[in-house]
Amino acid sequence: MKTIIFYITLSLFSVGLQEVSAQEIALKEVELSSEEKAKEFFEKEKAAIVAKEKEKLKYQIERINGELERGEITKEEAEKEKKELAEKHAKNIENKIAILENEMELRDRNADSSGNYIAIGGKGKVLDININTKKKYDKRTTSDLVIAAGFNNALEKGQSLNNSDFKLAGSRFFEIGWAWKTRVFKETNWLRVRYGLSFQFNGLKPTDNRIFVEDGNETYLQEFAIDLDKSKFRMDNLVVPVHFEIGPSKKTETESRLHFSTYKMLKIGFGGYAGFNIGERQKLKYKDDGDKVKEKLKNNYNTNDLVYGLSAYLGWGGATLYGKYDLNPIFQDPNRELHNFSLGLRFDVD
Repeated sequence: MKTIIFYITLSLFSVGLQEVSAQEIALKEVELSSEEKAKEFFEKEKAAIVAKEKEKLKYQIERINGELERGEITKEEAEKEKKELAEKHAKNIENKIAILENEMELRDRNADSSGNYIAIGGKGKVLDININTKKKYDKRTTSDLVIAAGFNNALEKGQSLNNSDFKLAGSRFFEIGWAWKTRVFKETNWLRVRYGLSFQFNGLKPTDNRIFVEDGNETYLQEFAIDLDKSKFRMDNLVVPVHFEIGPSKKTETESRLHFSTYKMLKIGFGGYAGFNIGERQKLKYKDDGDKVKEKLKNNYNTNDLVYGLSAYLGWGGATLYGKYDLNPIFQDPNRELHNFSLGLRFDVD
């Protein structure tokens, strides 16, 4: 059942990322500023002016060549008339483009009372362009990849790290997921909400050459008969983390947009997570009669299926110090009430 949940969630997770990427690409494609629209329009108009004048010049040169062939004018008269016509149409192009540019400046200064539209064009040709002079804020919601790694351990009430059943340096955790960040208030960015979907991999390495043994509804540590090169117990969780994030932002203001950036800024996040334990396994490495043996033992180990806890992070920019603590015990009753906790670094790859 846990395997089915894992693959279904992984599929949904992948589809969600694809949809987010597609939406972001679509938004970038449609977000064309009014300045770009106006520039594009005027470039087209200039090209149309040049093409029209060239077409007129071509027609008149063909007329002159016809008169020359019929002997109605001399070669010198034809060349002179062609030169005058070329200068005339070149001047027409120059003047019409100047008029177009002046008209752009004039209508930009005299936008309608709503401040949203300007009309451009001469007689019989008018274009309304939405310039929307009201400043636009950043998108309220953005998304990024989250990666975290560091030390992991588990203790029961009254127990300290000095007498932990697990190696301090050898027990580690890794987390990877996708997070969305939403600005709570429209015009300020001091408070954000981060939420998403993450895979957590919590590893524990028992001390004193021990492994976990499952006996009915009990799970406990027992010394292994052979000297172990490695003994590692791993729990895989799928969780939904939610954090409130506070901290300053750098505000960048342009004529049309306000942008908030937390790059190299202090940030503090606090919240929690909830989800499911989707698998557990134990890896053993040892030598038996000189032969290297590797074992992967997959059992239920009487672990709790539901996972929930508290987490927080503190730091600057994309890298923060990160800690999490499982409120649920690792194992079900009547086993020891061990709680998993982690401390490491978190990276928001936006």
